[in-house]
Order: sequence, then C-alpha cells, then structure tokens
Amino acid sequence: MSQQPARTTFSHLPADKQERVLNAALNEFADQGYHQASLNRLVARAGIAKGSLYQYFPNKEGIFRHIFQLALGRVRQTLVAVKDSTENENLFIRLEKSLKAGVRFLQEHPRIYSLYLKIQFDRQVPFRQEFLAAVRRHAGEYFGSLISRARARGELRPGISEPAALFLLDAVFDRFLQAVAVPYLDVTFNLHQAPEEIVQRRIRELIDLLREGLAA
Repeated sequence: MSQQPARTTFSHLPADKQERVLNAALNEFADQGYHQASLNRLVARAGIAKGSLYQYFPNKEGIFRHIFQLALGRVRQTLVAVKDSTENENLFIRLEKSLKAGVRFLQEHPRIYSLYLKIQFDRQVPFRQEFLAAVRRHAGEYFGSLISRARARGELRPGISEPAALFLLDAVFDRFLQAVAVPYLDVTFNLHQAPEEIVQRRIRELIDLLREGLAA
C-alpha cells in the first residue's frame, strides 16, 4: 500500500475542491462498483473537466486506490478513538462500544461501507486481495490489542487461543455490520432499518455470548 495513487498536483488544490473531487469519486464507486463507474459522471459530479482529473490521478485505478486508502483511514481513526477512550474499561465493555461505533460509522458513512461491500463481493475489482487483506489485517491488529490488554489484566479464561479469539471477534463484527446494512445478508436479526433499541439489544446479546465464552 506504499504506492501513492494521487499526483502532487492534487494535494496542491484548495481543500474544498479536494473534498468535492473525493466525494464525487466515493459516490461513483460506491454506487456503481469499479467496472461500472464512469469517469464522465465522476467529473460531472465534481464540477471539473475530465482533463483536470488526469492531472490529479494517473488513471481510474489510481483514483480507486486513493479512495480506498482514505476510507480505511477514516475507519482507523474511529476505532483508535474508541480504543483510547475505553482504555480503562474491561474487554467486553470495549467490544460493545467498538461494535456500537461500527454501527454509527456505517450509518454516518454509508458510501464508505457500500464501497467495502463492492470490493468484498466483486472478484474483478483491481487490488481486491490487497484491499481485503488490509482490512482484515487492521481488524486483527485492533482486536489483538484489546485481547492482549485483557489477557494482561486477567480478564480472559485461561487457555483461550488468541488466534481463535481474534478470528471469532472479526467474524462476529463483520457479519453484524453486514446485517445492519444489507437486508438480504440478515436472515435472523432483521436489523436493517430496525429501531435503535433493537440494534442495541442485539449488540448486548452478542457481547454477553462472547463474555460467557471468553471471560475468566
């Protein structure tokens, strides 16, 4: 992920114009997917000439990579804030607050989550394996830091396999957020457009199950 997909000319643009271009690109890729995304529609949304776009990015793949990196960065910022603000809480409170933050994030940034789903389910997306590996790696690092802290505090049942715990947490969180966002991916909880209290109750139920299996 070290490649820089945006040209330096883009970073020299006024902040409001950068934001306008990035929002147009995010909306286009999130709505249409990579292959159906149109650069003509993108520049029309952004209110710029198509030639200008190539002054900012080398090609369509470069724009897509830049948008993904920005989206992943926003997710990281959200989770770092949760981790820092819950540093003195026990593992299961931290997990509950993390999942609630995830739900808030996808509600506040539906295009970012839609982009993630497009990458996850479209096998033809460029850099797909790299992007998905980056998401899973970040999730593993986040949950790993919570697990390590909990183990040091004696909050975990002795003998718990850390890789198994990380896999479980990643799977539960990922599927729960899918269920909130996409009706056909939820055949049990009916979370899509459910009242807030229902979503919160389901979160507590999942955290209670995790506590029963993992807690000392």
